Amino acid sequence: MPQGTYHFPKGFLWGTATASHQVEGNNTNNNWWKWEQEGHTDGSAAVAADWWSGRWREDFDRAAETGQNAHRLSLEWSRIQPTPDSWDEDAIEKYRLMLRGLQDRGMTPMVTLHHFTDPLWVSEMGGWETQDIVPLFARYVRKMVDALKEYTNLWVTINEPNVYALSGYGLGAFPPGRTDMKLAMQVLANMLRGHAAAYRAIHELQPEARVGYALHFRPMVPRLSWSPLDILMRKIRYDGVNMGFPTGISTGVMKTPLGKFNIPEAKGTQDYLGLNYYSVDTVWFDITKPGELFSNSGFPKDADMSSTNFIANIPQGIFDSLKWIVRTYPNLPILVTENGVEDFDDHMRPRYLVEHLHQVWRAVNFNWPVKGYFHWSLVDNFEWERGWTQRFGLWGLDVDTQQRIRRPSVDLYEEICKENGISSEMVQKYCPESFEKLFPS
Repeated sequence: MPQGTYHFPKGFLWGTATASHQVEGNNTNNNWWKWEQEGHTDGSAAVAADWWSGRWREDFDRAAETGQNAHRLSLEWSRIQPTPDSWDEDAIEKYRLMLRGLQDRGMTPMVTLHHFTDPLWVSEMGGWETQDIVPLFARYVRKMVDALKEYTNLWVTINEPNVYALSGYGLGAFPPGRTDMKLAMQVLANMLRGHAAAYRAIHELQPEARVGYALHFRPMVPRLSWSPLDILMRKIRYDGVNMGFPTGISTGVMKTPLGKFNIPEAKGTQDYLGLNYYSVDTVWFDITKPGELFSNSGFPKDADMSSTNFIANIPQGIFDSLKWIVRTYPNLPILVTENGVEDFDDHMRPRYLVEHLHQVWRAVNFNWPVKGYFHWSLVDNFEWERGWTQRFGLWGLDVDTQQRIRRPSVDLYEEICKENGISSEMVQKYCPESFEKLFPS
């Protein structure tokens, strides 16, 4: 039986990622809380993982004790600026404590400034539909960078702007529940303007900062490789989902299937690219989907599927995503800011984890500048419109008792982090079904 270890470079960041609304609990002043109360989600975040009451401490302890040297978290704008004319200094101090807590545990903090939620007052004034939000967002960013720059220099301006815009304004699954693809592209353009303003504000206050954004990148293939319609739909959908921010940052012109937006101030506004990768879509022409520009998507019939059929285990896709980044932005540092799978029983997660990390190792072995990996997520959290029906945590969560449940993947990821690599022994122990893929005879 072959033996060996796929080692990662010295100083590689090993962490998990979380988002404020999904773990803190009692976020009652933002658009998502309102959306939940209106019955649009499968339950409510409620106390979530109870971080706002202080249980972040024990979860950070668990992360540090199991070998993680970094953690990505987000700030809740609605707590920090509850009204247009007020700042909550107690809330800001809580975030200082969190970042200090990571530092004290020897972990590198990565801070996301916007992760899907907006203060109610922002939503009421039109949110990201108008350019009026750009100076408001920049003001909030300045406040928080000035408050927290002692504890971190690694910033994510906006998480998955493409998902925010398409889900909230194209598909209607996120607040405000609109189904207007043209408006979705307008929102995306304003988020790019906000990102650019935040990038410059952060560097003014902290010249040494590393600033980027987290892109949900979705590789896609046509269902029928010989069908011109499927090929066309794949291109339209791919460009619409993936290419808005990247084209805007590369050229200052954001290209979308519904037109171009000139945003010259966005050109070059990234010090690294954050990749959120989960799976690959198969795309085809569907005349019943005019709202999605006549395209539809799914997974192959024989795919290795997660427990709710939400994610297909296609590890080659993360390698292809990294290849796209390297070809688009040569020499730009890359961080895998999210990667994971919903798996209540932890049957799929071990093989998903090692097979994807093996593909990340392949990229590193080509000397591509991948600097870290943040698994989604540290502990089960409120998964937006899907509520508590999906469990992405290494650690499970009993929502009623707040008890943390140690899944086998905790031990697997601990061994990976502490070894700074994936060994044949780990694969044989935790997911022997993957052994031949990673260590062929």
